[in-house]
Amino acid sequence: MVWNTHRINGHRAALALIGVGLMGVVGGCATEKEVLQKSQGHYQEGVASLPGDRQKAFVSFQKSVQLNPNNKEARYALGHVYALQGKLSYAEEQFRAALKVDESYSEAHTYLGQVLANQDRWEEAVQSYRLALANPLYPTPDLARFHLGRALAHQGDLQGAMEAFEDAASASPPTVPPAMTHLELGRVYYQLGYATRARDALKKVATLDKGGELATAASDLLTRLK
Repeated sequence: MVWNTHRINGHRAALALIGVGLMGVVGGCATEKEVLQKSQGHYQEGVASLPGDRQKAFVSFQKSVQLNPNNKEARYALGHVYALQGKLSYAEEQFRAALKVDESYSEAHTYLGQVLANQDRWEEAVQSYRLALANPLYPTPDLARFHLGRALAHQGDLQGAMEAFEDAASASPPTVPPAMTHLELGRVYYQLGYATRARDALKKVATLDKGGELATAASDLLTRLK
């Protein structure tokens, strides 16, 4: 499963504050602005800690959310940690909380879709991916398209899966490793009986992932086409 770690790793710089109202008071005298800034500070501390100390990051994200429940980035980050821990129901709760703050938050829709798919809730996952793609400002739509393709393939909608993977493969620059996208595309082409297209896609995987597991999987499938 390709969790959305790029979203976390890409937020080491200061982000716009997400705050609607004062949700709590620190020390009995903090202003609303100070509370929101402190929440964002904890969030940024969490992002900095995440690569080396997941537990420390988790505590920082919790503190951020406690100060400002409407900090959607902190909610997303907390959901990410829960997902890494395998606590999918808790992760789902955080992503849905983030989406209550901003229903056009495509990154949260995509990650929620992955969490739902991992619970075999495929219809809901497809809906979540489509909601992510409904936002024209989503900067990494190929991630949602890749996972949408997987979900549709799982449901037996090979035509829809093919279209989703083709769209994901055309992304520039890509978010999903191209070898992964072309492997999934090759599989769908194979299942649809498009031998030539399947062969071309799988040969790309061999080139993009020389000696890797994806290349091995592509090679195995190529042998079935001969």
